[in-house]
Amino acid sequence: MILSGREIRANLGSRIMIEPYREDQLNPNSYNLRLHNELRVYRNTVLDMRVENFSDTLLIPPDGLELEPHRLYLGRTEEYTVTDGFVPMLEGRSSIGRLGLFVHITAGFGDVGFRGYWTLEMFCVQPIRIYPGVQICQVFYHTIQGDYDPYKSGKYQNNSGIQHSLLYKDFENGSPGEEPG
Repeated sequence: MILSGREIRANLGSRIMIEPYREDQLNPNSYNLRLHNELRVYRNTVLDMRVENFSDTLLIPPDGLELEPHRLYLGRTEEYTVTDGFVPMLEGRSSIGRLGLFVHITAGFGDVGFRGYWTLEMFCVQPIRIYPGVQICQVFYHTIQGDYDPYKSGKYQNNSGIQHSLLYKDFENGSPGEEPG
């Protein structure tokens, strides 16, 4: 089941933390998250899963920044979230999607116990001007049934900003999908 907005509010400070929290961002069954003023873009046009792909910082000025089609931008939320006992999920807002801006390509599913800022995988189908502080996406919460182990991965837990892919770390103990020798 998905938590209602009232249930999200009731769990603030105990099983859900959203910092900073603003009541006007609470929806009937989700909470809107805002875009931070910093983006990252990969340096290379061809990315390799086996190596660290470095990225550079772009700042979004108050008068906006025009995004180019066919380029991946990594952003982050202004809000730091903590979830205990619920599965956080991230979705783009329909108003943003209707402008052709995708704010997460595949990473909308959070883990129970996640603590951190949400890294946004932003891609547009035509040029679009974006602004810092815009309510860009929404987080909603599912209940979880049964015993569970909270998320403790060292890759993305307790992040302090935008994180480019750390998939290369999965190759350090052998290639994913390889049969053990």
